[in-house]
Amino acid sequence: MHPAAKLQFERTGREFAHWRAVPEEDRSPAPAWWWQPAIDVVAQHEEMGAVLCYRLQLPVGSTYAACAAVLMATLADQTSFAVAGRVSAQDPPAIGVKGR
Repeated sequence: MHPAAKLQFERTGREFAHWRAVPEEDRSPAPAWWWQPAIDVVAQHEEMGAVLCYRLQLPVGSTYAACAAVLMATLADQTSFAVAGRVSAQDPPAIGVKGR
């Protein structure tokens, strides 16, 4: 796997874990930009590190492709976009970003 794709996907995985830690009724929609890192690794059957598997609540030894499927499933049913800089619907908008 290309190192840049791996780095970007691992960043996305960390953000996803942080986002998922917010109670579902309080969290904002998942950021749409997560699609691209997921698409980049959807065919990668290389195993992820144990820490990333743990963060994503996947069994140790899960592949990047398995995690990409989890991310894409999260995004597939969304009907609205996330507001930049917000993880929770309760977070104030980022500076310079109008609220919903």
